[in-house]
Amino acid sequence: MRSLCRSEGPVIRAETTRAAAAQVSPLTRRALAPNPGPFTFTGTCSYIVGSGDVAIIDPGPDDPRHIEALLAAIGGERLRYVLVTHTHRDHSPAARLLKEATGATIAGCAPYAPCDSASVGGPNLDAVHDLAYAPDIVLKDGDALPVGDISLLALATPGHTANHLCFALAEEQALFTGDHVMAWATTVIAPPDGSMRDYLTSVERLRRRDDHIYWPAHGEPVRDPPRFLRALIHHRRAREAAILQRLEAGDETIAEIVAHIYEGVDKRLHPAAAMTALAHLEDLIARELVDCAGQPFLQARFRLRLV
Repeated sequence: MRSLCRSEGPVIRAETTRAAAAQVSPLTRRALAPNPGPFTFTGTCSYIVGSGDVAIIDPGPDDPRHIEALLAAIGGERLRYVLVTHTHRDHSPAARLLKEATGATIAGCAPYAPCDSASVGGPNLDAVHDLAYAPDIVLKDGDALPVGDISLLALATPGHTANHLCFALAEEQALFTGDHVMAWATTVIAPPDGSMRDYLTSVERLRRRDDHIYWPAHGEPVRDPPRFLRALIHHRRAREAAILQRLEAGDETIAEIVAHIYEGVDKRLHPAAAMTALAHLEDLIARELVDCAGQPFLQARFRLRLV
C-alpha cells in the first residue's frame, strides 16, 4: 500500500543513494529504505542520532533488508529509542521489529485515530496508516528525550496528519521534519486526518525557530529553512488562488479543478492532488470564501460565496 505522504509537485534532483548508513553530520547518520516510488521519492530516510547511546528517527517500512541495514549500522551501540514522526506505513512499521531485536523503547507520535467520516477523505484512508503501531511513550509538544549526551525535543506539527511530530536536535540546530517539510516536493494534506489550516499554522510555527537545517524523511536536506518556508507558503497560497480562479471560471467539482490546475502532473499523483485540493477547500469554507452543499468531500460541489 502506498502512503499518501507524497506531493503533486515537481521532483527535485535526487542525491540520496541506497547504501550503508552515511554520516551526514557529526551527530547524524542516514540510511535509505528500499521503498522508492512516486509517493516516497527515493525511499524513506531513517536517521541514527547520537553515538554510543543512539536513537533512530522514522525507522521506515516493514522490510527485512532495511532492518538489517539499521542494525548493522548501530552494531556495538545501544539503541535507546525508536522515534516516529507519524504513522504512515512507510515510516513506523519497522519500529516494533527494532524493538524486538534490541529492546529499544518506541516513542513519538500518538497512534492513528480513525475518523468517523470516511466519506470526507474517500475510501481506504485508514489503509495508509500503521494500525499496529503501539508506542511505549507518546510524546507531547515540548517533551524532551535524553539520548546519551544529547537531547531530542518533540514539536507538534499537525497538518499532514493529525498526529505528526518533528524532532529538534539543539546540539546541531537541526530539525527532523518527517513529511512536514521536504525539499523534493510539497506535502499532501489528506482530510479528514490532514488539515490545511493546521498545516499552515505548523509551518508558521517553524518560521519562528532558528534551525539551521532540516532532515526530512524523503529526499535531501533543506539547508536554508527560512527561505524555503517562505517559498512553501507562497506555493500553498498560489494553489489556493488557482482553486478560487477555477471556481470563478465555473468549475464546481474537485475533479474539474484538479484536471485544470494539475494538468501536466503525473496522473498517478492526481488522487493525492485531489485530497490536497479538498484540504484547501475546507479551509476556504471555514474562512467563508467558498460554499458547499452539505459536508465537503471529494464528490461534493463547491462555489464561490456570493458577497
